[in-house]
Amino acid sequence: MTAESVRAEQGQFVSDVAANLHGFLGEQQGTMATISPDVAPLMGSISSLVTGGKRLRALMCYWGWRGAGGEPAHSDIITAGCALELFQAAALIHDDIIDRSDTRRGGPSVHKRFSQLHESEGWALDSERFGHAAAILTGDLCLSFSEEVFTQIGRRAASGTTARRIFNLMRAEVMAGQYLDILEEVAGPVRDRAGAVNRAQSIIRFKSAKYSTEHPLALGGALAGASDELLQGYSAFALPLGEAFQLRDDILGVFGDPGTTGKPAGDDLREGKRTVLVGYAVNQADPADSTYLDTMLGKQDLGEAEVAELRRIIVECGALDATESLIDELSNQAFEALERLPLTDLPLTALRQLAEAAVSRAA
Repeated sequence: MTAESVRAEQGQFVSDVAANLHGFLGEQQGTMATISPDVAPLMGSISSLVTGGKRLRALMCYWGWRGAGGEPAHSDIITAGCALELFQAAALIHDDIIDRSDTRRGGPSVHKRFSQLHESEGWALDSERFGHAAAILTGDLCLSFSEEVFTQIGRRAASGTTARRIFNLMRAEVMAGQYLDILEEVAGPVRDRAGAVNRAQSIIRFKSAKYSTEHPLALGGALAGASDELLQGYSAFALPLGEAFQLRDDILGVFGDPGTTGKPAGDDLREGKRTVLVGYAVNQADPADSTYLDTMLGKQDLGEAEVAELRRIIVECGALDATESLIDELSNQAFEALERLPLTDLPLTALRQLAEAAVSRAA
């Protein structure tokens, strides 16, 4: 019965968030149309990106709220979920530009859509530059919308509250983590190789793990008035979960099925991502294979044979097994911390289901 209750309540929340997003973006569409009809593609890109998706961050926020005694279907938590979805959209838009990724969820990424618009209209100057510039502005618009929506919550999210502090910290940490990520791509090959794994773990903690699971869960709890003790318990569960979630994403970025992930096979290798998986590989592979990995990582024109060779190196040197072991270790930490949380059956079951899906997913 508890599992059925989770599905019903969770489904209602996801539906409410979608409806709220649709209504908010519809109002913004009207405002933007008064400026110029030419800005419609910006709004269309945002609407497309926030339609669907896993809603992991919004759901973590919701169950953090419910675990702290918040009422179901309350407007404040629905609004918070919308703010998180808009922030996630902004992060994805900018992340795809940084990573030179032309696909997102099986279709063109936002900057690619604008480049294609430029080409189809036969406009002047460089289509790629236009696509990047337009997507940056679209991402910035998403950030602005996210702040606007979060402010609508009112007193629970006012300046000086725990919820506002978490929301502000979350956004700052993601930007810092993104910078550390691009820094490692360019500086990693000449830095201390022995520290590659630790640096990669720090990147995923601040770029992804905290804003994917830890901060959304704590944000929901804070909005419902959770005690410091409960928020600390939330963190003990959600931070290792978020790190395991990102490590699974890194494995999928190299070994995932394009039909499932919506990304080309080996895309992370072409993007030059210095992940924990790669950190283990450059340290554990023999010198010739390690040098080959360093040389080929980040080459945009990697062919299938070269991707296959890099995969072979990662598997045979034990880097894949080491990353899977780390996922297991972090997952165990998360599930043990979850069982210590003083939650009722409904939020406990929901968080357990979200955690299991996060670490065992194929997309």
